[in-house]
Amino acid sequence: MTKLPRTLRLDRSDTLIFDPAAEPGEWAVPGGFAFWDEDPATMPGKRRQAFRGGFLGLGSFGWSTLVEVAEAGADEREAAVAALAAHLRAAHGAPDEPAARAAAEEEIAFAESLCDHPPGTILALTRSIEDGEQRERFRTLHRRDTPHQAFDRLPVFGVAVVEGEEEPLERPDLTALGRGA
Repeated sequence: MTKLPRTLRLDRSDTLIFDPAAEPGEWAVPGGFAFWDEDPATMPGKRRQAFRGGFLGLGSFGWSTLVEVAEAGADEREAAVAALAAHLRAAHGAPDEPAARAAAEEEIAFAESLCDHPPGTILALTRSIEDGEQRERFRTLHRRDTPHQAFDRLPVFGVAVVEGEEEPLERPDLTALGRGA
């Protein structure tokens, strides 16, 4: 028995930000190889989102923001390797089956190395280009035993009604803010 990442969907946001989104429960790998020959600055929005924080699901070959550590049997691991090897040949031009399989084994082994946590631990990643090289950073998210007590008093967004003022409504450009403008 080994442990592998499995896609997790807490809400429908992945279906809105990725094209395609992975289905919940697929075995997954980080999938950074899918972006090796692309410049993130020229990627369209959903592709750029997948680059920044997506794990590659091995059933749909869609993207998932989060994965959970899950136990996998030898047959499940082998199926994940076979699916990834076939994908590497079909979508990424691996020259032959042995080369595709070797690359798939390496990617699965890397995914396994991320799973040195108890089953159910949630993993997230951030991918970027630093000094011309792709970098991946992984973090774990743990469920709190007791919820934060102030969540009911801390609004994420608030609305303030101001009477008697004639100032124009400010409409920030969220896209420009996201680019650091």
